[in-house]
Amino acid sequence: MNQNSSINHFCPIRRVGNGALHHFFGYYNKNVWDSSGRFFLSNRVPMMTANLTGKEVAEVGFFDLENNDKYHAIGQTTTWNWQMGCQLQWLESEQAVQVIYNTRWPGTKRADAVYPDFCSTIYNVDTGEERTLPLPIYLVAPNGRFAMCVDYSRFQVTHRTIGYAASDSEPELANAPANDGIHYMDIASGDTKLVLSLRDLREFQPLESMDKAIHWVTHMEVNPCSSRILFIHRWTERVEDEFCFLHRLFTMNPDGNDLRLLECTDHPIPQLMEDFDPDVLGTFDYEKSEHQISHPMWMDNDRVIVWSPRSNSIHYHLYDDRTGIVEVIGEHCLAENGHMTYSPSGKWLLSDTYPDDLTNERLLLLYDTENNRRFDIGSFYTDPNLGKENRCDLHPRWSPDGRQVCIDSVHERARQRYIIDVGGLVSSV
Repeated sequence: MNQNSSINHFCPIRRVGNGALHHFFGYYNKNVWDSSGRFFLSNRVPMMTANLTGKEVAEVGFFDLENNDKYHAIGQTTTWNWQMGCQLQWLESEQAVQVIYNTRWPGTKRADAVYPDFCSTIYNVDTGEERTLPLPIYLVAPNGRFAMCVDYSRFQVTHRTIGYAASDSEPELANAPANDGIHYMDIASGDTKLVLSLRDLREFQPLESMDKAIHWVTHMEVNPCSSRILFIHRWTERVEDEFCFLHRLFTMNPDGNDLRLLECTDHPIPQLMEDFDPDVLGTFDYEKSEHQISHPMWMDNDRVIVWSPRSNSIHYHLYDDRTGIVEVIGEHCLAENGHMTYSPSGKWLLSDTYPDDLTNERLLLLYDTENNRRFDIGSFYTDPNLGKENRCDLHPRWSPDGRQVCIDSVHERARQRYIIDVGGLVSSV
């Protein structure tokens, strides 16, 4: 961590574990700590970076933060990527403490499965028992009763950074099929249902730019009371260039009903011209695009925060799912796209930035929503040679008590996990 001139509030930081191997988690929107705050989920691998082929094994487990960060391995998986990991998350209830993560069907592909390569595994922390569910998860609802699922093979084509490689050959993909899209999966029974197809999405208030494009769904989130789902619908004619991606932000019920369109960024795309050279663009230029819809999260049961364009400017916006009212958040001090989440109290917004073009430093920040104040609490170097698919975003996450945050980082020339104590700051403001 660098204490450069941009840091205006110091918060203590420590690395989790001894760093003998490389550790990472993935996305910013999962419950890393268990409800007690003692156990801390993590994947473990022997290498800092690799171009993934679907054969690389990641160890799955958790650190015991009250026992010298002892690591407890619970399984292995080959269905993972550097950005999302294996969608590892706690699945806690009054009956059991469990962990769920994505895995690959053992042996040969399951011809009768929705996705013949991929499934998910539930591990019971108390008994060590395992149970297989028939679909890979994207997220699990806070009530623990259901998961929402999508096709990770489609990501291999549309957004390789978050895809899983096939065991042998990648499947043929239609642009907007009627038999694929968003699936609902019951956690107890394993029953699944396609609740919204990609064809449904293409035919909902269709646009001319959708006609020749491939379509997919990403960034799904469930609200705290598990009654509404948000997601981004994306489509493009040029998958290799993210500047050609178009976006719509939706919400719906878990069964696919009451679909609501909150935002759309259909716009002319110069990059689709045959003579355009995508190599002139930097690795993170798209994340700073004025047409991006990115990283939506529920603030509460009815409001969604997202980096999005509106009224010819791009900001963090807060959308009311019931009324359609939209407001700007941190208009003058939150000027960059990041991975944002609200603290348990709702007062603080935690986020990060993408690497600076000159310094390759990424900022970690807290925003006081009540007083409209920003605190930069860390600056972390990233090696620009990691590229897009092997990069390590900070992906900050809150602890259950709202007094700590954690990140993934490579600033010590290794891929590791870090916990930052923000208790002093959030208590004093």
